Amino acid sequence: MIEDTRPPLIVLTGPTAVGKTALSIDLAKAIRGEIISADSMQVYKYMDIGSAKVTPEEMQGVPHYLIDYCEPWEEFHVVRFQQDARAALRQIYSHGNIPIIAGGTGFYIQALTREIDFTSHGEDSSLRKELERRMEAGEEEALHRELAAVDPASAQIIHPANHKRVIRALEYYYQSGEPISEHNKAERERPTPYNLLYLVLNRDREELYRRIDLRVDQMLEAGLVEEVQRLKEMGCHRGMISMQGLGYKEILSYLEGECTLEEAVRVLKRDTRHFAKRQLTWFRREGEVIWLNWEEYPTHEKMLEHILDLCRSHSIEARVPLTAEMKSNQV
Repeated sequence: MIEDTRPPLIVLTGPTAVGKTALSIDLAKAIRGEIISADSMQVYKYMDIGSAKVTPEEMQGVPHYLIDYCEPWEEFHVVRFQQDARAALRQIYSHGNIPIIAGGTGFYIQALTREIDFTSHGEDSSLRKELERRMEAGEEEALHRELAAVDPASAQIIHPANHKRVIRALEYYYQSGEPISEHNKAERERPTPYNLLYLVLNRDREELYRRIDLRVDQMLEAGLVEEVQRLKEMGCHRGMISMQGLGYKEILSYLEGECTLEEAVRVLKRDTRHFAKRQLTWFRREGEVIWLNWEEYPTHEKMLEHILDLCRSHSIEARVPLTAEMKSNQV
């Protein structure tokens, strides 16, 4: 067997609330790994509860990167993620450790593992400003229909409320004459420069939805409304990318008197379930992934043991033995 000399890289992903955090930390402890977050919301400071941000206690001493390092009013996007994640990879490799990408933002993961080139078409500021003006004028549905006419594949997976991605897809089409879905398909087929182990966690749909609903309830008990109120007092508003995240835009609508708290919570649970469904659709389109269904493993430890076997089969050796201290965390 020919030895794979590419640098090792593990991806541990899956839909929201599936149980990535605890497992990624136990995996990192077992293989002397360090974790790079692929979560588009956990990058922001002061946004802890709504993003289900991993706490210092939960980290158990495992180094984490790209968490809690942007101000809420900063724009964070896939290009910045790619650049900063590459820098984190270099640092982890310099330590002689194994990087683990943990999080559910599939496009971020793809950008890093496939080294997607974002330079082929530069931004047209005048075009973008016009699209942004139309979006701000309330043309959300019209712009999404426009996208569906020129790039139905993208329109199918991009929600109309995801203004940034709708605008980017239209901008790309009008600049290049090519649907961004075709461009992304070609980029997905790029060979990865890493010895990549790409793991996708999943659960029975009803159990996943139960965990999502429970997580939302726990966020409210932990002070989600108060967290959004503090952000509002800091000057954060719905025009910011950070405040368009699940949990923030719904509670902001309540705080601004647009709906009751009960309605905001109902919408948040519904939209989070829809988001999880879109995440699963994204991961099914990715090649060379290994699906891991929690129902097939009697315990958290058995799942971890299987992942360590997969690491060995990919020549990503565990550095320390699995210990009894690796305990299962609930939601």
